[in-house]
Amino acid sequence: MEQQKRKKLFSSGMLVMTALIWGIAFVAQSEGMNYVGGFTFNASRFLIGGAVLIPCIFLLRRLNPEPCRELLAAEKKNRKKAGIVGGICCGTVLCLSSSLQQFGIAYTSVGKAGFITALYIILVPILGLLMKKRVGINVWLSVGIAAVGMYLLCIKEGFSVGKGDFLVFLCSIGFSLHIIVIDYFSPRGDGVVISCVQFFTAGLISAILMLLFEKPSWGAVAAAWLPILYAGIMSCGVAYTLQVIAQKDVAPTVASLLMSLESVFSVLAGWVLLQQKLSLKEMLGCGLVFAGILLAQLPGEAVS
Repeated sequence: MEQQKRKKLFSSGMLVMTALIWGIAFVAQSEGMNYVGGFTFNASRFLIGGAVLIPCIFLLRRLNPEPCRELLAAEKKNRKKAGIVGGICCGTVLCLSSSLQQFGIAYTSVGKAGFITALYIILVPILGLLMKKRVGINVWLSVGIAAVGMYLLCIKEGFSVGKGDFLVFLCSIGFSLHIIVIDYFSPRGDGVVISCVQFFTAGLISAILMLLFEKPSWGAVAAAWLPILYAGIMSCGVAYTLQVIAQKDVAPTVASLLMSLESVFSVLAGWVLLQQKLSLKEMLGCGLVFAGILLAQLPGEAVS
């Protein structure tokens, strides 16, 4: 029992580390835009992330061998096919969502982008209504609280919304769809294979868009080597691997709460590394959005 508690505590720490890595990644994304275009940055980091995950696939299979090695050949083939198809579908949605986030973050602060992106935790159960899934009353309350927070965080004088804030909000909707697609394919295929394929898919699509709409140069990519490597190796490869390993020992609700700390870490990272400060009104908005995120994770009575 004591060993199990220690294992859960260690896994929880890994999820907090995952949230920290993702929070700092907002800084890397913001800095990367100073050197290269959004599609160029995404193409570079996703292709690096996919390459990093290849050895992780073999590592995770060693640490977590399949419980039933006597799987029929047809079932193995179906899981492999589901992993590839799922990865392509997830990668396509990931490319769209990340592109919106990447271009949006160029017009807003790192902290605001982190909190707006984290709204996917609330949007996922709302979108679940389309799949006839019931939503708890706590989710509806969290939507109201988060809406007030978003007003304080994003609405400017004259009731206008900043371009960057709007793009990042669209990205949070995209990430919500991304989670739903993953939820569909993950039971049918290997999770790490899906992730690896999705990174290569997102990277290749971003590379095509890069060649169509941007003028990439090796010099600019080399100048952005640190943000790109951090986003590719740490945010895509390391953080995802930590998440996959840790979530096996932590309840989904607790895992979501811990990973939602990325929004808090994004504010701290923007303040420490970029000297980006939020006004009192924006800080209050962040607090309400985070309260809504926390409330959405609590068990509540389902309503139709």
